[in-house]
Amino acid sequence: MRTVSHSVLALPRSAKRAVAIACDIVLCALAVWIAYYLRLDEWVPFKGIEWVAVAVSVTLAIPVFIVSGLYRAIFRYSGAAALVSITQAAVVYGVMYATIVTLVQIEGIPRTVGIIQPVLLFLLVAASRVLAGWWLGGAYAQLVGGPDRKPVMIYGAGSAGRQLFKALATTDMHVVGFVDDDERLHGGVMMGVPVHPPSRLEELVWRHSLTDILLAVPSASRKRRNEILELIRPLSVAVRTVPGLTDLAKGLIQTSEIRELDIEDLLGREPVAPNAELLRKNIRDKVVLVTGAGGSIGSELCRQILQQQPKALLLVEMSEAALYSIHNELELLCMEGAGCRIVPLLASVCDPERMREIMGAWKPDTIYHAAAYKHVPLVEHNPAEGVRNNVFGTLVLAQIGLESGVSHFVFVSTDKAVRPTNIMGTTKRLAEQVLQAIAATSNTTHFSMVRFGNVLGSSGSVVPLFRRQIRNGGPVTITDAEMTRYFMTIPEAAQLVIQAGAMASGGDVFVLDMGKPVKIVDLARRMIELSGLKVIDKPGGEGDIELAFVGLRPGEKLYEELLIGDNPQETGHSRIMKANEHFIAWEILQVRLEELRRAVARADVGSISQLLRELVPEYKPKDAPVDWVQLERANGCALELLDEDANVDLAVVASLPVRRRTAKGL
Repeated sequence: MRTVSHSVLALPRSAKRAVAIACDIVLCALAVWIAYYLRLDEWVPFKGIEWVAVAVSVTLAIPVFIVSGLYRAIFRYSGAAALVSITQAAVVYGVMYATIVTLVQIEGIPRTVGIIQPVLLFLLVAASRVLAGWWLGGAYAQLVGGPDRKPVMIYGAGSAGRQLFKALATTDMHVVGFVDDDERLHGGVMMGVPVHPPSRLEELVWRHSLTDILLAVPSASRKRRNEILELIRPLSVAVRTVPGLTDLAKGLIQTSEIRELDIEDLLGREPVAPNAELLRKNIRDKVVLVTGAGGSIGSELCRQILQQQPKALLLVEMSEAALYSIHNELELLCMEGAGCRIVPLLASVCDPERMREIMGAWKPDTIYHAAAYKHVPLVEHNPAEGVRNNVFGTLVLAQIGLESGVSHFVFVSTDKAVRPTNIMGTTKRLAEQVLQAIAATSNTTHFSMVRFGNVLGSSGSVVPLFRRQIRNGGPVTITDAEMTRYFMTIPEAAQLVIQAGAMASGGDVFVLDMGKPVKIVDLARRMIELSGLKVIDKPGGEGDIELAFVGLRPGEKLYEELLIGDNPQETGHSRIMKANEHFIAWEILQVRLEELRRAVARADVGSISQLLRELVPEYKPKDAPVDWVQLERANGCALELLDEDANVDLAVVASLPVRRRTAKGL
């Protein structure tokens, strides 16, 4: 049934303002009447001079309130900011009214009315706003949410939690309470609802039939957030979160900003603050070129580089759509204050003429080479193109960069280059060797490689795939129950790439500390449970989402590694190590690369595969027999073999923590 409050909410904005002004006019008269009573100790009828006091009040108050913005505020959201505005307007009005009635004096009006009336008017106007907010806010929530609003709990009773509570007042969610770590708040009431300790979460979920808990602890450490998630995970409720502190500083939380958990929360790894000096060393006031600028890592590199104020940023990308997208985004950032010339360049790193044209025109000081074919199964099915782009594209760029006098050349590599079992990883390792060999012959350009694992949110990442599969009701597909991967956020990876490149002396292979490897099945299970769903553990079992193990794809490994050799060196950064990796001298490598180029030109997959095995001795395609000679060479130690015909994964053997290994017992 339509109520008076619903009718008021349905009025146009201009009509609502007219109603508010009319109410304030009545309050002006009421304040004068009460002021007379307090002065004379009796209720006086308004005959003549009393109306003059009212007229002066209305004439002064309404314009002051209009200028102060009291009629632009939305009453149902009235809060501390509205009270401040009312106080400021009341002070200005009080000074003006007291000057006329008390100091100048109007004959017949008691002087004390000039002091009492403004105080009363302030109290009446403030009370009217509070009552209107309570009355209209409740009615609006009914209109939006209906009678069956979903009960939710907010974890975090701080500033973010209170902002979130206010934002949810106009949605279909009904906050039944707060949960907070601060013992001083336990048992108290905030925003009209109780504050509970975390130990009561299980009871609260059961009592209120909760399906959602909203995490509002933006200042909590990654470790603490992870502990909170572990506490919530067994309760079969969905967990959503609000923006971080930087976003909160921009203003009130909007309901559209309540989002699914960031994958960083699921991993619980604390980021390390970047070294500002290393970040700007090769960028500030320099011409910087980024290849693969539209990709996951390339685009984030561009964002990070732009913050360090380069003279010019060259975006090299062969996908028109990707280049258009990142160029538009960076142009907007420049408009917001990061003044820099941004140049979009459609080009392929495999095209020497185009690369020479770009280098000759712009003379870049620093190159970040992120362009690559990186999806393992696709490159496995297209080996010639993988070699052409990943190996010879890198060679073209390095040689022309050297000719053009580039100061620093930073190559974005991958953990799949370590004892690779697929074409993609092998091409990246060969590209590393190309740069190592060229670096050994150069005293001008500082070549370096930065090797790291999976980045979260990149194209092909398991996280968006799992989210989509959970949203669709499953199953969540996992290659193998034992598969593990290293994970890092894209911004952290990009920052570390820049910092590592700044430490290069020439031919360095840097390895990023990725933390502990994560079991993919554990990650999937966590994502399902923190979506408020249950995992189906066995066929025909109870639950919501099934885990389906589909087997390794072509070229995939159960786990990834970051080092080929032993004894990595520490650097000045706690998350960056320097590897000691072998490579082939340029005089020899150059000849073999020409053989590989001819094999690629005629798309001879057999020859390509054989040459890759010879050039990258650690390359061991899955299920191929072990070449023990290559294994000894790769590891720098003798292997005592009891079964020389063993069909063993080379990566497994090479990663065992003993210097003398046997095939038996693997």
